[in-house]
Amino acid sequence: MDEGEIAGLRARISQIQPIRAVGRVRSVDGTVIWVRGLAHVACIGDRMRLYRGADPLDGEVLRIREDLVAMLPDEGADGVSQGDRVAVLGAPTLAPSDGWIGRVIDPYGLPLDEIPLSPGARRRPFRASPPPAAQRRGLGTRLPTGLASFDTLLPVVRGQRVGLFAGSGVGKSRLLAALARGMSADVVVLALVGERGREVHDFVHTVLGEEGMARSVVVAATSDRSPLERRRCPLAAMTIAEHFRDQGLHVLYLADSITRFAEAHREVAVAAGEMPALRGFPPSTANQIMRLAERAGPGLPGTGDITAVFSVLVAGSDMDEPVADILRGVLDGHVVLSREIAERGRFPAIDVLRSVSRSLPEAATEEENAVLLQARHLLGAYSRSETMIRAGLYREGEDPVLDQAIRAWPDLDAFVGEASPHGVTAAFNRLRLILRRSGMKPPSVPKAKAARAR
Repeated sequence: MDEGEIAGLRARISQIQPIRAVGRVRSVDGTVIWVRGLAHVACIGDRMRLYRGADPLDGEVLRIREDLVAMLPDEGADGVSQGDRVAVLGAPTLAPSDGWIGRVIDPYGLPLDEIPLSPGARRRPFRASPPPAAQRRGLGTRLPTGLASFDTLLPVVRGQRVGLFAGSGVGKSRLLAALARGMSADVVVLALVGERGREVHDFVHTVLGEEGMARSVVVAATSDRSPLERRRCPLAAMTIAEHFRDQGLHVLYLADSITRFAEAHREVAVAAGEMPALRGFPPSTANQIMRLAERAGPGLPGTGDITAVFSVLVAGSDMDEPVADILRGVLDGHVVLSREIAERGRFPAIDVLRSVSRSLPEAATEEENAVLLQARHLLGAYSRSETMIRAGLYREGEDPVLDQAIRAWPDLDAFVGEASPHGVTAAFNRLRLILRRSGMKPPSVPKAKAARAR
C-alpha cells in the first residue's frame, strides 16, 4: 500500500461505530417504513440499515414525527416485517481519492468494475456549501475544446457553467463525450444519472474509450437504482470534483442529466410529504438544482476551478419547462441541440442562433467578436428567409446580405459541426476564410484597440 491508501484505511477504521442505536419497524406505508425508538438520535438525511434476515436494507431518514422516523429504502420493502431491527448509520459522506481516476463508481463510492477501490483520507459531505460569493475568483481564460463551434461561436472559459439542452436521441451524450475527450482540463468527472446499464458500458468503453477514461472519474446510477441513489449521483460527482479543485486542479464536471436528477428528487420529496407545484415538481426542486450548480465555477484564491456542463432533457424542445427554466437562469450560457438539424445529419446538432455563451465578449478579442457578429448575422439572415429560399421565391441580387448568407451557409453549417484539432486560432482562421469567400469584408478594428486586445 502507498501512503494515500494507508491514510484512507486509517480514516475508514476511525469511522467504525462499535455501538449503534437500534429501533424497530412499526409499520410500512407504501414506500415509506416507519421506525420507532430512533427519533432522539436520527437526523434528516441520515443513512439507516434495516436487518431483514441475511439481506440488510439501507435507506435514508425522510421525516421525524414524535417517536417515529420515516425511512425511505434504497430498494423495495419486500421481506420487511413489523419488529425488524433498524440502526442509524449517521450522515452520508464520501472520501474521494486520487486513485479514483480511471474508475467507474456508484454514488456511495463503491466500485462498479469489481476492482477494489481505496477511499481517501478526508471524508466530505454530499451537500457541501459553495465557496463564499465575495471571495471567489472571476472566470478564467478561454479553453480549447476540440470542437470548432465551442472554440469560436460559443466559447467556454475556465470556471464557466454551461447548460446543454436537448431532446432524447439528438446526440447529447456524444457531445458530452467529445467535450470529455477534447476540452482542456486536468481531471474530468462525469455523473451519469438514470442511464440504462448498457448505455453506461457503451459510454465508458466505446464513446469515452481509453483516452477519455485516462483522466476521468465516472459516477453512475442506472435507471433501475432507487431515487435516493439517482438523486445522490450528481452530488457525489460534485463532491469528487471539489476534492480535485481543492488541490489546485482544473476540473471539468459533466452531468447527464439534470432532468433525471430533478425527477429522482421529485420521487423522494413526494415520499417526504412535499406537494407538487411546478408542473408536477415540488417547490424544493429549484433549490436543489441551484445549490448543485452554484458549487461549480471558479474557486477561492489558491484553489482550482470547476468548469461544468449540465445537460437537460427537454421534451418537444420546450425550453420553458421547469427544469430547463430553472437551470437556464443560473448558468453562464446555454447550448441548444435541434432535432431538425440532427435529422438532416449534422452532428453536433447545435442551433447557434438559440445558443449563447455569457463569457462573450470578454472571452474574445475585439476583432474576434466582430468576426463572430458577422457569422451570426449571416446565419440569422439565412434562417429568416430559409423557407422562401427553398421554395425558389428568392432571386439573387435582391438583397446583398442575403446573397452573402446563401453563399456562406453551407460552409458555416458544416463549420459548426467540425472538429477543431489545431486549437482556437486555427478555428478562427477557418471562420474568417468562410466569411471572406461569402463576400464579407474583414472587420475593421482600430489599431489601438487591437493592440489592447492582444
